[in-house]
Amino acid sequence: MQIWKVLRFLVVVIVVGGLAAAAYFTQDEWNPLLVKQEEEHHIEEEVSAPVEEPKVLKLSKQARKNLNLASKPALVQTYWRKVQIPGVIVDRPGRSDRGVTSPAVGVVTKVYAFPGETVRPGEKLFDLRLISEYLQNTQKELFGATKEVQLVQEQLDRLSPLAENGGVARSRVIDLENQLRRQEAIIQAHRQDLLTRGLTPEQIGSVAGGEFVSTVEVVAPPSAEKPTENTEIQGVAFQKSGDDGEAIAYEVQVLHAELGQQVQAGQLLSTLSDHSSLYIEGHAFKREAPYLEDAAQHGWQIDVDFAEDAEDHWPALEQTFQIRYLSNAINTESRTFDFYIALLNQSRVYQQNHETFVVWRFRPGQRVRLHVPVEELKGVIVIPSAAVVREGPEAYIFQQNGDLFNRVPVQILHEDRLNTVLANDGSIAPGLYFAQSAAASLNRVLKAQAASGMRADVHVHADGTVHASH
Repeated sequence: MQIWKVLRFLVVVIVVGGLAAAAYFTQDEWNPLLVKQEEEHHIEEEVSAPVEEPKVLKLSKQARKNLNLASKPALVQTYWRKVQIPGVIVDRPGRSDRGVTSPAVGVVTKVYAFPGETVRPGEKLFDLRLISEYLQNTQKELFGATKEVQLVQEQLDRLSPLAENGGVARSRVIDLENQLRRQEAIIQAHRQDLLTRGLTPEQIGSVAGGEFVSTVEVVAPPSAEKPTENTEIQGVAFQKSGDDGEAIAYEVQVLHAELGQQVQAGQLLSTLSDHSSLYIEGHAFKREAPYLEDAAQHGWQIDVDFAEDAEDHWPALEQTFQIRYLSNAINTESRTFDFYIALLNQSRVYQQNHETFVVWRFRPGQRVRLHVPVEELKGVIVIPSAAVVREGPEAYIFQQNGDLFNRVPVQILHEDRLNTVLANDGSIAPGLYFAQSAAASLNRVLKAQAASGMRADVHVHADGTVHASH
């Protein structure tokens, strides 16, 4: 029995040793299979492990300054949804430009005001040498009628005492009185005619005395009446210049007549401009007509962005822009219809070579962008558009807590070029501070910190323990 036990033990040892030897000599064949299975197991574990979405980033004080980052508390407020409509500044018909015409046929002998220069009402613009036969005849008839009145008056003075004593028939005196009234009416008509032709009362008095006028002065017309503070459109106060304190009313825009040119009665000599009161002309499509009608009917305020306007060089605009009227015609080329908003201009004057020049802040042709209110959104949170970042359907803003910025998902109700309107659905706590800009940069920094493996919401104590930020 002992021999069989020994033999059995030897057989077991020989079998185990053979297997061990076989495994040793064939390890190059089966070892890679084990390694591959191990790697696949690890990969499955890595794939199945959940990836934590980064939510918090940490920025130093210097980094916030580099980004010009500022934070403000979120406030629940009312916001007007607006549509943007392009526009342009135009002259106001009947007020901005004024033509100066020739009062009679003549030749331009002198020009006093040239394009770019400013003039006051009553200042001379042109001298005209009269060559009008009609005007000469009118002066002659005025002089003749004046002399006739003198003769009739002398006869009336001589015959009136005789008529009272019965020496002369009373009908003779009555005829002289009627003749005197007819001549006075003729004189009045001639005087009025000469006034409309540009002659002054002093010149007409000289004509009546026998000194005929051969040259007439064309002067700047009186300025348009300035609306008072109680009217809808307020006129700006013109800049004063000179010791006399008279206000500059016009700027010579175009000179139509040249020196030595013969002009006809009523011919345009020059165009004077007064840009103190202008219009903003908006160009809207027909589908936007209901918005504009509501804004005009309710008197809603229109926000205006002026292109190429140096706001720091001019006083602040203290105007309320409202739609004055809507056009009822559609432009056949652009397929838009126009609406108009009154604009009060600002100006400065300067002196050069004893001449006065005016500079206007707003000029016809300058483009603007109009923001017309269309809908009132109540109980919403409004932040700058630069404070929101999008990732597909998701939108985020960043809440600040010291050096930490927590990314918060939000729902967008409306957004435009400047502002974004967020729903007050509980995701944002009113009163907490949120970044007002650089949301895209903050999101990139957040992803970079997450990729580095260091969480921004943990910190290490001196004893080496790691704790969540608090």
